[in-house]
Amino acid sequence: MDRHEHAVYLTFDDGPIPEATPFILDTLRNEGVKATFFCVGDNVRKYPELFKRILEEGHQVGNHTHNHIGSLRHTIKEYSYNVEKANAYIHSRLMRPPHGWMRLPHYAWLSRKFKIVMWDLVTRDYSKWLTAEDVVNNVKRYARNGSIITFHDSLKSIEKLKTALPESIHWLKEQGYVFKTFEV
Repeated sequence: MDRHEHAVYLTFDDGPIPEATPFILDTLRNEGVKATFFCVGDNVRKYPELFKRILEEGHQVGNHTHNHIGSLRHTIKEYSYNVEKANAYIHSRLMRPPHGWMRLPHYAWLSRKFKIVMWDLVTRDYSKWLTAEDVVNNVKRYARNGSIITFHDSLKSIEKLKTALPESIHWLKEQGYVFKTFEV
C-alpha cells in the first residue's frame, strides 16, 4: 500500500472459528481498530453468526477460497469454482490465496473479478516454533508505512494471539500508525 502514508492494514486469515474469532473481535473493538478478515467459505457456512458479527462490527471481509485450497495443485477451473463457492457465502470483491501462492494464469483469471490482496508482513503466529513475544517482535521488526499485516484466526494461533495481538496493536499505536481497510 502507500509507503508514504503512516498506516497499516491488519488482516486475519482462515476463520471464522468459535475458538479464535470472538477473542480477535473483542480485542479489535476494545482497541477501536478495524481489520479485514479473509474467510474460508466453509467456515462461514458452519459459523454464520460469527461471520455476521464480523460484518456488524464494521470489519471488512474477503474470500480465502471455500476449502483453503492452493492454486498449485488445482486447475483454473477447479480453483475458480472453489473461490466462487466461497463467494456465495462471503460476497466480497477481495480475495487472498491460501499460503500466498497463486499461479499466474489463476491470478489473471481471478483478478478480472477480484482485487487480489497479499501481504508484506506475515506474523507467523501459526508457527509452533515461535512464542507470542516472537510474533510481536516480527511486527516490530517488519512493520512499515503501508504494511499489510497478516495474523490468523485459527487454532494454531489463538494462544499466541491472546498476548501478541493486543501488544502488537499497542505498539503500532505508540508508533503513530493509523489502521485502515482496503478500498474496493
